[in-house]
Amino acid sequence: QVQLVESGGGLVQPGGSLRLSCVASGSIFSINRMGWYRQAPGNQRELVATISSGGFTNYADSVKGRLTISRDNGKNTVYLQMNSLKPEDTAVYYCNYYRAWPGARTDDYWGQGTQVTVSS
Repeated sequence: QVQLVESGGGLVQPGGSLRLSCVASGSIFSINRMGWYRQAPGNQRELVATISSGGFTNYADSVKGRLTISRDNGKNTVYLQMNSLKPEDTAVYYCNYYRAWPGARTDDYWGQGTQVTVSS
């Protein structure tokens, strides 16, 4: 089992910044992928950004240049620096831990989510 605890959400004005954090604990394997997804009311959950334990990153086109994902492997923590926020970034943001094992097994865990609201 892997537990994920997010923090850092809140209310911010358009153009503002927030930094989300997610701390992982439990049965963590050193080679994994962590990431952030978001879900707005009435929408499906969507990818924001992911980062591998080796530092390879992947971003949704809608956030490129504004949001930056990073991680501290020693602290089992992943961050999402959010700049130039827009009202359409408003959503619940979820942290994800994923690892594919040889064969069919995968570890796929989610945090409880943190609300980000961008509004004037």
